[in-house]
Amino acid sequence: MSTRLPRTYPLPTVALEDAVANQFRLVECAARHFEGQQLFEADAGVSPDLGRPRTTARVEAVLADFFGTQAAALVQGAGTGAIRAALGAVLGAGDPLLVHRAPVYRTTGVTLRGLGVEVVEADFNDRAALDRALSSGRFRWAYVQHTRQRAADSYVPGEVLAACRAARVRTVVDDNYAVLRVPACGVELGADASCFSLFKLHGPEGVGAVVGARDLVDRVHEDNYSGGGQVQGHQALDALRALSHVPVMWAVQSRVGTEAAERLAAGEVPGIAEVRIANAQDRCLLLRLDRPVARALPAAAAKYGAAPYPVGSNSRYEIAPLVYRMSGSVLEDAPELADWTVRVNPMRAGADLVLDILGRALHDLRDAPAVGGCGARVPSGSGPARAPRPSPGLYDRAAGG
Repeated sequence: MSTRLPRTYPLPTVALEDAVANQFRLVECAARHFEGQQLFEADAGVSPDLGRPRTTARVEAVLADFFGTQAAALVQGAGTGAIRAALGAVLGAGDPLLVHRAPVYRTTGVTLRGLGVEVVEADFNDRAALDRALSSGRFRWAYVQHTRQRAADSYVPGEVLAACRAARVRTVVDDNYAVLRVPACGVELGADASCFSLFKLHGPEGVGAVVGARDLVDRVHEDNYSGGGQVQGHQALDALRALSHVPVMWAVQSRVGTEAAERLAAGEVPGIAEVRIANAQDRCLLLRLDRPVARALPAAAAKYGAAPYPVGSNSRYEIAPLVYRMSGSVLEDAPELADWTVRVNPMRAGADLVLDILGRALHDLRDAPAVGGCGARVPSGSGPARAPRPSPGLYDRAAGG
C-alpha cells in the first residue's frame, strides 16, 4: 500500500503580465548602468580601483538596482558559492546560526560544516517555536531557505523574515529556485542578503549572486580578492543577457505546470494516483503512482524525450520535461516516497507533451514487475486502472500559488 503524499504549500507565482513588466524593468536597469557599446564589450582581471572587472561591477550594479538593494556581488560556485560567500562574510567558527528544523540541502550542509558554525534548529512552521528561539537573544544571524526543504513545509518566508527583523536578527536567504519565480525574493521581503545561482537562471556555469546590504556585500568583495576567483566580464554579460528573458519564461512554465497538474488530477494519464504542486526545490509536480515503479519511471520517460536528471534545475541546457526522483532532502525526511513518487517539471514544454511522455512511459511499465522498497514484487494488475478525480490538497498553500 503506498503512502499518500503530504499536504503541500506551494509558493505564489508571478502572473504573465507582471513577468513582462519585470522583464522590461530589468532592461531599464541595464540601460541605466551600461552605455550602448559596453553591452558588447567585456574586460577581465582585477581592475585596481574596483578589485574586479569593470563589466562585472556594472552587472552587479544592475542587479542591485533591479532588486532594490544597496549592493550586489557576483561570485564563482553558483548558488552554493553565493551562500558560502554570504555566510562566510558574517559568521565565524562557533557562532550560532538559526536554521529551520529540516534536512538541510546537502551542499549547504557542507558549507555549514566547513565554517564550523553552531547550527541551532527551530521549526519555522511553528510560529511559537520560532519566536522562542528568536527571543533567546543567542542569534545575530538566521538562515532561511525560500523554497521547501520538506514537502510539507508551510512557513511563509516573509513572515519568518519579519519575525527575525523584529527580534533584531539579521538574515541570509537561499533564494535558489525562487528568485524571479515568486513575486518577491528574500531581500525584497526584508532580508539582509539573497543568494542564488545565475546558472539556474540560464546564465553560464558556475556564476552565483549575493544581493543585499552593503556591509555584507563589501565583505564578500573583500574576501574574493584573488584574480582567479573573479567572475570575468564576459561571464557577467552572459548572465545578464540570459536573465533578460527569464521572468516571462518562468511565468509560462508555472502556468504549464498548473495546467498539467489539473489534467493529471482529472485522470487523463492512467497510473497516477495523486498529484501535488510543490516547491520541492524548483516548482514542480509531485506524482504518486498507483504502483511502486517510481525508480524505473525516469529511464522509461527518457525514451520518449524526457530529461532523466537535472543539470541545474532550469539551466540553459534543460528544455525537455524533467521526470526525476524526489530531492535528497525531501527523501531524507520522507524515505517512503522513493518507490511511489516522482517529481515532474515541464521546463520549456507544454502540458500536452508532459502528459504524452508520462502516459507512454507508464504504459511501458504497466506489465513490468514492480519492486517496492522492501523488495516485494507487486502484481502488475494491482492499483486502479485510472487515477482518481482531483484529490484534496492539489492547491493547498499558505501564500497562494
